[in-house]
Amino acid sequence: MKILIYEDSKWINLTPLSYIKPIFELRCGFSSLLEKIVSVLPEGEIILWVRDYLKGLTIKKYNHKVNDEEFLNDDVLIINGRWLIERELSFNLNEEKLYLSKGDIVYGVIKKENLRKYWNGNIDEFLKNISGNLKSEETDFILINYPWDLIHYNSKIIKFEFQKSNKKGILGKFSEKATIYGSENDVYVAKSAEIYPFVVLDTSEGPVYIDEGVKIFPFSVIIGPCYIGEKTQIMSGAKIREGNSIGPVCRIGGEVEESIFHSYSNKYHDGFIGHSYIGEFVNLGALTTNSDLKNDYSNVSVYLNGKLTETGQLKVGSFIGDHTKTSIGTLFNTGTVVGIMCNITANNILPKYFPSFVWFVNGKFMKGYGIDYSLQTAKISMERRNRILLKEEEDAIRKVYELTESERKSYIEKSRKIAR
Repeated sequence: MKILIYEDSKWINLTPLSYIKPIFELRCGFSSLLEKIVSVLPEGEIILWVRDYLKGLTIKKYNHKVNDEEFLNDDVLIINGRWLIERELSFNLNEEKLYLSKGDIVYGVIKKENLRKYWNGNIDEFLKNISGNLKSEETDFILINYPWDLIHYNSKIIKFEFQKSNKKGILGKFSEKATIYGSENDVYVAKSAEIYPFVVLDTSEGPVYIDEGVKIFPFSVIIGPCYIGEKTQIMSGAKIREGNSIGPVCRIGGEVEESIFHSYSNKYHDGFIGHSYIGEFVNLGALTTNSDLKNDYSNVSVYLNGKLTETGQLKVGSFIGDHTKTSIGTLFNTGTVVGIMCNITANNILPKYFPSFVWFVNGKFMKGYGIDYSLQTAKISMERRNRILLKEEEDAIRKVYELTESERKSYIEKSRKIAR
């Protein structure tokens, strides 16, 4: 049996986080959605299906076939890449059937003859065809539909994955002047991690998992549930409150609450980030802060694809795309969305939406120095962390630059008109 893990057209609702990575690379808890899916799969060859412009990059990243129709030669287990695994489970492989969440396919088993009958090369049309013609059952499985879903479920997933890991205890260097407040059974410190003096790990509300190579510097507080990823550094005096997944290879200071830092990002200095998802190679300047609660305590709305979308949630922070940078003193409004490769400088009141690749200077949207300059900056920041910008990654970024060009020009032109 083949296993097809796919992304569907709803990747667009997870932008800007999903612009240059498949939706199943997004993180929640200890790992990506894909890593969680793979951990529960039965035996079978895995094939990934992604947007055309991400095919080359996905092939480069994974040891799996990508957008390969070889799965048509066998019965197939199809799996939605937005599936958030939050329980122990087993697959029913003996019956041709689809398992749904609010009408969307979560997973299903499809016989070879029906694959060939309904497949036409377009994944979304295929999903629509089989949804209307094969036996199905509604379930309570979780699909990630919007960026704030990842934040909403993060604490629950950290607790589940801590139990699933079956790891606990202090294997690394733990100063005799550091403290665990709560149950020591809810702490795991990996062998190569180092906890400095006057650090407090608080497990009274959930577990704390500290992965390999992590350094937590003096006078920091880590409150569970919390996951600190490989080679991340928590700076002196940091307040890492409940519900955070950080890393790998991040530098985090100040105050952080119920947020996800994807990887390779810096919030080195003071400032508050709450109920937010921060992409890769983001640098938040000193005192960069976001609001995650409105003054009137009403639910937060967020701009998605140019439309204001009701989240149904009281606390929503910021969603910041890969390679974006902020200046010192940047203050983000409640429910702000920032595209990829933006350069944001402080201003009294910032807008709630920044198209990808814009500069925001003196209260105006600007085009900056263009895509080549942005790519060169990305190469420099990646090399500082021993990463290189792959050609396939550059190609994907250039494609997103084209896809977002119209929106970006519209915002820049509006700023010019206001300036006149």
